Amino acid sequence: MSESFTKLGINEQLTAALQKANITVPTAIQKQVIPIGLSGKDVIGQSATGTGKTLAYLLPILQKIDATKRENQAIILAPTYELAIQIQRQAEMLIDNGNLEINAAPIIGNVNIARQIEKLREKPHLIIGSSGRILELIQKKKISSQTVKTIVLDEADRLLDDQNVTSVKALIKTTLRDRQIMLFSATITPKTIERSKEFIGEFELIKATGAADVKPDIEHLFVIAEHRDKIEELRKLVRGLNVERGLVFVNKSDEIEIATAKLNFLGLKASGLHGGSEKLDRKKAIEDFRKGKVQLLVASDVAARGLDIVGVDFVFNLAMPDDPQIYLHRVGRTGRAGRSGTAFSIVAPQEKYIIEKLETSLKIKISAKYIANGQVLDSNIRRKPNSFKTKAKVK
Repeated sequence: MSESFTKLGINEQLTAALQKANITVPTAIQKQVIPIGLSGKDVIGQSATGTGKTLAYLLPILQKIDATKRENQAIILAPTYELAIQIQRQAEMLIDNGNLEINAAPIIGNVNIARQIEKLREKPHLIIGSSGRILELIQKKKISSQTVKTIVLDEADRLLDDQNVTSVKALIKTTLRDRQIMLFSATITPKTIERSKEFIGEFELIKATGAADVKPDIEHLFVIAEHRDKIEELRKLVRGLNVERGLVFVNKSDEIEIATAKLNFLGLKASGLHGGSEKLDRKKAIEDFRKGKVQLLVASDVAARGLDIVGVDFVFNLAMPDDPQIYLHRVGRTGRAGRSGTAFSIVAPQEKYIIEKLETSLKIKISAKYIANGQVLDSNIRRKPNSFKTKAKVK
C-alpha cells in the first residue's frame, strides 16, 4: 500500500517510516501537496482540520534535507506551543521510524533561551517553533537563516493576523529569496493570501476536498438546556457521568474565564486555556489537566489549537459550533490511543437545527439524552423536518 506514497515521489526510507506508523494511503491534501513540495515551488494549501496537512509538508521537507550538512535547512512556524510540539513529535516519529540522520529542534518563546542556544550549537536541520523566538535567535546569530531552503507557516491565518504578521515577515526577510514557502490552514482567507503576497512568489493554491475521518469509537450525544441553564446542565452531566477528565468548548475566547469561574463556583475543578495566555500559564493548565488536578479544561477552538492529550474521555460542547469540521475537530480530542470517548453537546432549543446539520453532513447519529435524579437517561425526542418535540421518557 505504501506504493501510493512512492508514486508521489516519497523515498523508501520515509515510506517505511509511514508503514511503521500504519500510514499507508495518502489523504487528498497529501496527494496534491507532496509533489509540489518536492519540486520546490511555493504553495498555499487549504484542507479541513485532521486531514493530514502536517505530513503533507513534513515528508517533502525531510526528504530534501541534506543530512551530510550541519546547517539549518528548514523552519516550520506554528502559532501555539502545543501545535509546535505536535509537529515536533510527528517529525521525530518519521525520523526515528526511518532511521534518518536528521536533527529537529523545537524553538518556542517563554522557554529558557540559554538551553535553546545550547541545542542550536548542534545545527539542527529542522527548526520548529514560534516566529518571535526564532527571529530573536536569528538576530543573535544563533540560527543561520541564510542556509534555510524551506519555510512553512502552519495555521497561516493565525500567523498572518495582526498580532503575528510583523515578526513572521521580519523572519522571512532574513532568508534568501530562492527559498521555498508553504502556507497551510483549514481556512485560507483573502486577507491571508493578500498578506502572503508580500513575501511569497508565484504559488500553487490547493484547496483539497474531503473531511477529517469520523472516529468510529466516539459516542455522540446531546441534551437540551436554555442558554442560562447550560452551566448547571454541564455540572449535572459531570456528576452523573463521573467525569475524571473532560474538555469543555466555548465559541469565544472571552467566554473561557466566565465559564471557568462559574464551574469552580459550582464545586467542579476547572481551569481555562486561553489562546493569549503566557506560555507558562498554558503549560500549567494543561499539566494540571493531564495529571488529574482539574476535571475540566475550558477552551475555545483557537485556544485549543495543537492540543493533544491522551486520556480525555469526554468532550463537552457548552456552545455549539456551526461548522461540522470544527465539531469534528473538537470531538476528535477524545477516543485517542485506542480508547473510546464521548462527545456531549449542550444545546439550546434554538440551536437544535445544528444537531440535524451535523448528522447530515458528517453522517453520524447524535443521540438525545436527559438528566433525572443524577442519571443520564435516553430521551424520547421525536423528530420532524427541522423541528424537535420533547417528551420525557418515564423510567
